[in-house]
Amino acid sequence: MNETPPDIHQELPSKTWQQEAKALLHIGVPMALTQLIGFAVFTIDVMMIGRLGPEALASASLGMVIMFTVWMLVMGPVMAIAPMVSHALGADAKNHDDVRRSVRMGLWALGFAFPVIVLVFSQADHLAVALGQDPELSHRARDYVVLLAPSMVFGLGIWGFRNFLAAIELARFPLYLTIFTTLLNGFFNYVLIFGNFGFPRLELIGAGIGSSLAYAISFAILALYCHRQKQAAQFELFRDFWAPDWPRFRELFRLGIPISITSFFEGMLFNACMLLMGLIGVMEMAAYQIALNVGALAFMIPLGFSMAGGVRVGLAAGAGDIGGVRRAAVMTLLISIAVMTVFALIVALFPQAVAMLYIDIEKPDNQIVLTLVTAFLPLAAAFMIFDAVQVAANQLLRGLKDVQYPMIVTAISYWFIGFPVAWYFGLHTGFGANGVWYGLIVGLLVAAILLGSRLWWKIARPHS
Repeated sequence: MNETPPDIHQELPSKTWQQEAKALLHIGVPMALTQLIGFAVFTIDVMMIGRLGPEALASASLGMVIMFTVWMLVMGPVMAIAPMVSHALGADAKNHDDVRRSVRMGLWALGFAFPVIVLVFSQADHLAVALGQDPELSHRARDYVVLLAPSMVFGLGIWGFRNFLAAIELARFPLYLTIFTTLLNGFFNYVLIFGNFGFPRLELIGAGIGSSLAYAISFAILALYCHRQKQAAQFELFRDFWAPDWPRFRELFRLGIPISITSFFEGMLFNACMLLMGLIGVMEMAAYQIALNVGALAFMIPLGFSMAGGVRVGLAAGAGDIGGVRRAAVMTLLISIAVMTVFALIVALFPQAVAMLYIDIEKPDNQIVLTLVTAFLPLAAAFMIFDAVQVAANQLLRGLKDVQYPMIVTAISYWFIGFPVAWYFGLHTGFGANGVWYGLIVGLLVAAILLGSRLWWKIARPHS
């Protein structure tokens, strides 16, 4: 555990674009790979569950809608750790006490959230049926998400530690740990979903147990790393861990609630479109889950770079380095757009090859799903560029502690524009399932324009 970062104040202020690119890539590449590989935990779930058939995949899709909805509502205080820590370290790299307070209260927030999460998940089937979903699929989805509840809390705890480590330039170990978690989850799924090595065949329930076990083990490892690694240990994150710090707790929620609402508005657009697909048909719902999983997997790379960019602008803003804020913002946007363009081209040019990674084409029932996924993927590729712009702008604004405006923008873009377009074209025109994707494209385009404009205004007029 001897990973040693460059001194933060050697990285700030960055005097040239080349220096900023180097500093951003130093933490951005590991963070982007961590996001990409970390999402593979759920990708593995989807791929393995897909082998059980369209009904199992539709049940898992419905369960993931519920899980990610709750995830977005409780993630804010944990995500607020990043800007608070980076601003504190930008102003004073030795301010260990301030950093410790933010991390500790972020973990406290998760402790309070856990029983609420379990309660909501235990009622998941009733919620799904109330939204017009099939009762049998809803019952299976509830069993799945109840067992996923620990994975969500441990996963958010890992994010909290990762945000802290990124701010002190320690981004490599979380990447290695994420690779380990993904492999461990795959092994647990192989054993528990299909009943290998003498274990019972648990199918969806096995997927939930496997993911929770993998995340619990990884959380413990990362907590130990933060306690033992030389650079991280200086902050003594677990000192006085049980002592409340209500002023910092309130500050985390002051920043975190708008972050949660912003994420909720964005994520619920995709989840609501999942429900629209469920109203169109089970096959369309299963195909949408696969295509959306591909888009989300690609999204992880610009998200990782954008999170790194948020740390960079936060450090620069804390240090009062206006030029550094601008360079970090522009470099983050350029890199995010470039990497997403590569993914979009692959998905648009080879949709059938991508779809076959998820579907057993030997099963006759899957031919309909394969055809739908092949049609959906070029549409998913179409919104990827807009998605890269909006997530980069959103994370950069978050790094500047600008959280109110993005909350309003996402509400307008996704719910006053995007969802109505998806609802109308999906359910009330001949476009059918493709019309739902048109709503996603329009919503993300508007968000990219409005958030990008806000960011430009902030960095052009840093006093605002």
